[in-house]
Amino acid sequence: MPYSLVWFKRDLRWQDHAALAQASQDGPVRCLYVVEPELWLQPDVALQHFEFIRESLQVLDAQLRRWGGELEVVTGEVPDVLTRIWQEAPFKGLYSHEETGNGFTYARDLKVADWCQAQGVVWHEFPQFGVIRRLKNRALWQPAWEQHMKAPLKQVSTIRFWRAPKATPFSMAAPAHLQHNPPRRQHGGRTLALSTLHSFLIDRSVGYRGGISSPLSAPDACSRLSAYLAYGCISLREVVQQTRQQMAHLLPHEHRHRAGLAAFISRLYWHCHFIQKLESEPAIEWRNMHRGYDDLREPAFNAGHFEALKEARTGWPMVDACVTMLRETGWLNFRMRAMLVSVAAYPLWLHWRPVGEWLAAQFLDYEPGIHWSQLQMQSGTTGINTTRVYNPIKQAQDHDPQGRFVKRWLPHLQRLPDTWLFEPWKMSPEVKAYAGIQVDLPQPLVDLAAATRESKQRLHARRQAPEVKAGKAAVIDKHASRKPAPARKRVVHSKSQPNLTSNATQQLGFDF
Repeated sequence: MPYSLVWFKRDLRWQDHAALAQASQDGPVRCLYVVEPELWLQPDVALQHFEFIRESLQVLDAQLRRWGGELEVVTGEVPDVLTRIWQEAPFKGLYSHEETGNGFTYARDLKVADWCQAQGVVWHEFPQFGVIRRLKNRALWQPAWEQHMKAPLKQVSTIRFWRAPKATPFSMAAPAHLQHNPPRRQHGGRTLALSTLHSFLIDRSVGYRGGISSPLSAPDACSRLSAYLAYGCISLREVVQQTRQQMAHLLPHEHRHRAGLAAFISRLYWHCHFIQKLESEPAIEWRNMHRGYDDLREPAFNAGHFEALKEARTGWPMVDACVTMLRETGWLNFRMRAMLVSVAAYPLWLHWRPVGEWLAAQFLDYEPGIHWSQLQMQSGTTGINTTRVYNPIKQAQDHDPQGRFVKRWLPHLQRLPDTWLFEPWKMSPEVKAYAGIQVDLPQPLVDLAAATRESKQRLHARRQAPEVKAGKAAVIDKHASRKPAPARKRVVHSKSQPNLTSNATQQLGFDF
């Protein structure tokens, strides 16, 4: 009997799953997930990603079994797996969501497309987010995003499966070489995704505005949906629609709650805006968005500074505390992530690519499109964004003034007097002895002020080069957001004066 093959990738759910919904309407369905050995050899993956996926797939398989089917988990490179399945029992169509992943998945999908063409199999791909494949004009993007988010959810209630499930329970073992599985990370699965969304919409979003910047309040104030969105345990469309529904039910006096949800919606918009950059130009994963910044940092890469950053030995307490929290939980709020990249890019003058590979493995919610766009934006290599430099001492003073965050993640600083908490290297031996501090405190890797000043001068000197200025327009045309210009009052001009207003005027926006 002919059947449709549904290939799950980073869409580990069963509701609002366009590929599964369409395939189930076209006849019997066979569900597949492929553990790709080469994918798990890439530098941007870690054991935590594999385990989160395994947990999510286990929940998905349980639901499919309740419907009378199962999820087949097969190990191998995808074209080889498809060949084996085809030889066993040919399928009439391949169904999946589009994926804006890393360089490996991009190349793999090209191979799958070639395989389908060679076999005469139609590959039905569906948008996963508000991201447009082969986008011709950025001005078309925002209306398409809204259209996608407002469309009805793709509901699946019953499925006719190709064959009965096996008697064996779900099983999926991690490759032996994988490392780094934070002990306090979030766990995967649609059930947890839905409960996390519910708690945020009903309660935690009240503190979203004003609470997401400090690493003390952010773990509760942030939605904490990023990992579930990255692996598709819940769809972005579900999140947008439920958030708007919650806003509509708020009472007039609940201003703070409404403001928090409105700010959250804007972040969901930017989520897809940044992924679109990688979709439109996959090469920004490994090369500068503006090629005029090539060889700016690469020749001066300091491996010792990089190792100290990874090991939380920079000497700046806020930086080292953030690295420690990330290592233990797999998560860090956006401002602190930006600070880490800023410290790496400016005072430490590290090229963004190795730093990005390390952070990708550290972030449980690693989303390639957002990740590489942000790495380049924070490092100043897009050529279109304002230079963003985060001073780790000022960030500590602003967002952890009592030092509670620093002392939690760096216990050896708990006895440190508050006066010296954010600049302990300035403490005299006498004060250190009086405080009873017996451990050696790391000195800052560089003089923060001098190194930051020098790095900004280098970047701005490159930015002023004529050829760099000339290349900026192409980056703007390809990647900048377009927002309709605000409406203007109609002005009556005399026949001798040209009308300088136009409804077609577009405003470019770069900020996040």
